[in-house]
Amino acid sequence: MASGGSSVASLWTEVNRCGQNGDFTRALKALTKILHENRDDVTALHCKIVCLIQNGSFKEALNVMNMHAKVLGSEVVFEKAYCEYRLNRVESSLKTIEGAPEQTDKLKELYGQVLYRLERYDECKSVYTDLIRNSQDEYEEERKTNLAAVVATMSQWEKAPMEDLGLPESTYELCYNTACALIGQGQLTEALNKLRQAEELCRVSLADDSDVTEEDIDSELAIIHSQMAYIMQLQGRTDEVALRQIYAEGVEYKLAKKQLQAIDFNKALLAMYTNQQFSDQNPESASGIKLTMAQLYLVQGHVTKACDVLRSIEEFKHKSGMISALVTMYSHEEDIDSAIDVFKQAIEHYQSEQPGSAAHLALVREAANFKLKYGRKKEAISDLEQLWKQNTNDVHTLAQLISAYSLVDTDKAKSLSKHLPSADTMSFNVDVDELENSHGATYVRKKAAKVVGESLPKEQGQDEIKKKKKKKKGKLPKNYDPKATPDPERWLPMRERSYYRGKKKGKKKEQIGKGTQGATAGASAELDASKTASSPPTSPRPGSASGSSAAPASVVPPRQQKPAASGATRKKAPQKKKKGGKGGW
Repeated sequence: MASGGSSVASLWTEVNRCGQNGDFTRALKALTKILHENRDDVTALHCKIVCLIQNGSFKEALNVMNMHAKVLGSEVVFEKAYCEYRLNRVESSLKTIEGAPEQTDKLKELYGQVLYRLERYDECKSVYTDLIRNSQDEYEEERKTNLAAVVATMSQWEKAPMEDLGLPESTYELCYNTACALIGQGQLTEALNKLRQAEELCRVSLADDSDVTEEDIDSELAIIHSQMAYIMQLQGRTDEVALRQIYAEGVEYKLAKKQLQAIDFNKALLAMYTNQQFSDQNPESASGIKLTMAQLYLVQGHVTKACDVLRSIEEFKHKSGMISALVTMYSHEEDIDSAIDVFKQAIEHYQSEQPGSAAHLALVREAANFKLKYGRKKEAISDLEQLWKQNTNDVHTLAQLISAYSLVDTDKAKSLSKHLPSADTMSFNVDVDELENSHGATYVRKKAAKVVGESLPKEQGQDEIKKKKKKKKGKLPKNYDPKATPDPERWLPMRERSYYRGKKKGKKKEQIGKGTQGATAGASAELDASKTASSPPTSPRPGSASGSSAAPASVVPPRQQKPAASGATRKKAPQKKKKGGKGGW
């Protein structure tokens, strides 16, 4: 555990070194120790969020941002929107981006991706055109690839005229986009050939990357196979093999709505012919079947799908147990908006069916507490006002309402504070001794019990004995020489003193063959950055490089997300920097 400024400086050095080497798991351990010293260190929190994103822990990163929203403020707007996008909460990501105080280039990049997923192609095209026109960096090719995807999709689904952007079909993404455009023009045979070419290019390009697994390759190929299956369907070649190809994990997040509709239609046909519609044929057992389906989804780790199934059960939809289960699961997924929506629908139901009932007010109370817990004070105001109007003597609710209003309307907060009881009214008669002796007060330092009655007489001569006691002289160390100068480092443990050389074990041998091949002890000490940290970082900021004790020089999340092939969107993944290269993280 860090015990001082020098220790924190060495921890920052460790974070920087791990970031440059791509060891984000180890960097997280050092950041945890830094945050143990100062839990509100904005730089450390920002670095922790970046490390979690680099490790793919988007839910955990979002949880850190929600828990420290007040401290971080707008510091992590991009990271929040990015995590929401990667968790397929596209609407939430859009809301976060639009609420940002400043639209930076990386936010615009993400904005284009979000608009594409929402199938708002005209706006998406404008965003990418503007970025290409006003940006000059190494990501120009990726932006052009994304623009080509937008144009191809508009040609395929909106029958817009195809634009020739003059881009070579040297990558599988561009080749795929050309195939989508050909589908839109009705040239199915040529499109199928292009898709086969894209499949081959995909296998070759990803096989050369040692960090890409077979699962990653299958995920990339799934969208290409989906388009192949779509063409086969248009050609009347609907067979089971084509259907099986499009059941890959996560492919539903990469397709346009019309493609998903076609796939769902084929799934329904397959289910009908194989008698898999038992729940529809037996409505009296539908609820039980859906509960079983939800349980199976949970076992497989598909929490959001389980929630969708549970919310489709009408007879249980507004039951307190169902509401509690849904809110718990959505909270686990860090999908706070969906959890609040569950509360909203349930409150509206009770408002129309049982207004003012105990169940209704209890639900409003839980909704308000939930919103306050996750920092949604503005959204909690209406619930708190409704509760306080029901009982104006509820001081606790009034205090919560004043706290919420203090963020949006200080005048209203001051006006409500007049309804708080006076200090005299709030002074209760509390027996402190009884409170300290009560159950649960285990960590209260108790005073010595007083003897009731007359004080005991002091024994004769007791004061005199105390006065006669003399203070013992301290023991001096062996071989003490009063003329010699005391060792200034005598208060430090031996191993921390500058002249300590360790215990000798046998004869000293030459350090040949020890440690890393070709390394020497002197060189290791010289290259050890932790030994050069002389002072803690003053106020390190992301992007600063003020000495070895500063925060990582380039602690920023990925500029371009992984290829998210929604319909025609085939994007080139950002090239990974070699370990130990320039540029920090």
